[in-house]
Amino acid sequence: MRRRTLTAALLAAPLAAIAADSAAPLKAGVFEPPAPAPAFALRGSDGSADLGPARFRGKVLVMSFGFTNCAAVCPTTLATLAEARRALGPAGADVQVMFVTVDPQRDDAARLKTYVQSFDPGFVGATGTPQALADVRKRYGVTATRVPMGDSYAVDHTSSVYLIDRAGRLRAMMPYGRAAKDYVHDLRILVAQ
Repeated sequence: MRRRTLTAALLAAPLAAIAADSAAPLKAGVFEPPAPAPAFALRGSDGSADLGPARFRGKVLVMSFGFTNCAAVCPTTLATLAEARRALGPAGADVQVMFVTVDPQRDDAARLKTYVQSFDPGFVGATGTPQALADVRKRYGVTATRVPMGDSYAVDHTSSVYLIDRAGRLRAMMPYGRAAKDYVHDLRILVAQ
């Protein structure tokens, strides 16, 4: 009996820690009150034609905007998100990262797949027509401006990351440059809810 009680106590300790942590404030900027994440349906790097937040209801969705030719911000963000997902251990299976391109001229579904999966095989990319992507950016308050660079161009864009809870509500926005541990903190809270 004592052994069973000890085992139950050991199993309950991590759950109690998660429950206590879920009362802690998020490190990201919180949307208060939370609102439904704006819906959309884009082409996915997984071959789907209807990729959007609704597909991941029941998971915590981490959504980032960027482009595959990005020199620093996008790869840094995706590497940080991959590190955070690994640090979550088994709970990482309840977190989905979606990378929405701001450069549909160069970022087709195949290119996005290669790019996002180089960070984590579970990551998914989204693309579409310029108009469809402009509509998604407008709904999320994301800006993207093409900047000429010699014979090519870059895209200046909003670099914050959106956190959407299991119920599909927009809960928080993490500014660029935050450490993986900040994401781990917030994702543990959201996964536990």
